[in-house]
Amino acid sequence: MSDKSAVRDLYAAGEPDYAVPPGETILEFLDDSGMTQREFALRAGISTKHLNQLTKGIVSLSPDVAEKLEQVTGIRARFWNRLEADYQSTRKRLQESRDPSVFNDWLKLLPVNHLVKRGQVPAEPSDRASRWEQLLAFFGVSSLDAWDELYEKPAAAFRQTKAYEAKVGAVAAWLRLGEIAAQAIPCEPFNKSGLQSEIPNLRSLTVLAPKDFEPELVKLCAQHGVAVVFVKEVPGSRACGVTRWTSPTKATIQLSLRYKTDDQFWFTVFHELGHVLLHEKKDVRVESDHKSNLEDPQEREADEFARDILIPPSQAARLGTLPSLASVRSFASEIGIAPGIVIGRLHHEGKRPYSWGNGLKRRFELVDEYTE
Repeated sequence: MSDKSAVRDLYAAGEPDYAVPPGETILEFLDDSGMTQREFALRAGISTKHLNQLTKGIVSLSPDVAEKLEQVTGIRARFWNRLEADYQSTRKRLQESRDPSVFNDWLKLLPVNHLVKRGQVPAEPSDRASRWEQLLAFFGVSSLDAWDELYEKPAAAFRQTKAYEAKVGAVAAWLRLGEIAAQAIPCEPFNKSGLQSEIPNLRSLTVLAPKDFEPELVKLCAQHGVAVVFVKEVPGSRACGVTRWTSPTKATIQLSLRYKTDDQFWFTVFHELGHVLLHEKKDVRVESDHKSNLEDPQEREADEFARDILIPPSQAARLGTLPSLASVRSFASEIGIAPGIVIGRLHHEGKRPYSWGNGLKRRFELVDEYTE
């Protein structure tokens, strides 16, 4: 046989360095069938939280659940049981290959108890090796190198430049929670000109109550490729907003309501929209407050964008002439924004003391997302 033979030597494939949970096959079924996770869980007689944890490999797929999956998908229970057995076998092999000192140091960074409380990590098993795998599954990564690149780097940069008290692991966990929430929001491909044209409509939402503006804000932004998600702050993260691109055609704006008044909230919304419209897709922008890093021109641009959208420069000159709260209400009504935003601007520019007019600011609270 010549050296140019078409016959090739075959080599055994190496062992994978990641474990694929049976939930990946569930997600493929959902994509193919067009079924939502809520409908699937209802048909299978399991909770949506349990289904979500199955898809991430956080909880085991029991024989009882395998039987329920067979009824919904038509795929034999023994297939699901085999997937689970293969997954657990691979996990065990990977656990044995991990460096305990490295992974234990990583574990110390993360707010594990808080993630358990939020239902993102199961209470049991709680041994260190199990926690490693649960947290890798939560972050959707197969290695610490991937975690460092996707979560640790932006979290560390935020800590260094914006909030010295922030904890890297808490910021990373909060970023991941937003990423998960954004996955559930279907968006049209990003349309910069469409989003720009929507700004006046978004601005008009400032006068509405949260139950009215929240769904409209999410809907209008999703129509132009931006997922807006509300995620309660992880203790120690000290973050109020973030802008990141989760795909080339989808941006995510994540809001924590760390600062609970309407002036702070809407400034954050338009600050993040400024990043989406003005700046590079590669950047992850995490905000701790509205005292942006003045050495960063992009932060200044986003501040100016939010400032001028909320109170246009043509009207801003009148701010110093408002002698009373009644005049603030009248001015706000005339230009079509919430009066609390005017009060916030007067405070920020030193035109009024911070003790003046706070009654016109509305306070917002995120509902408890920890329960099912």
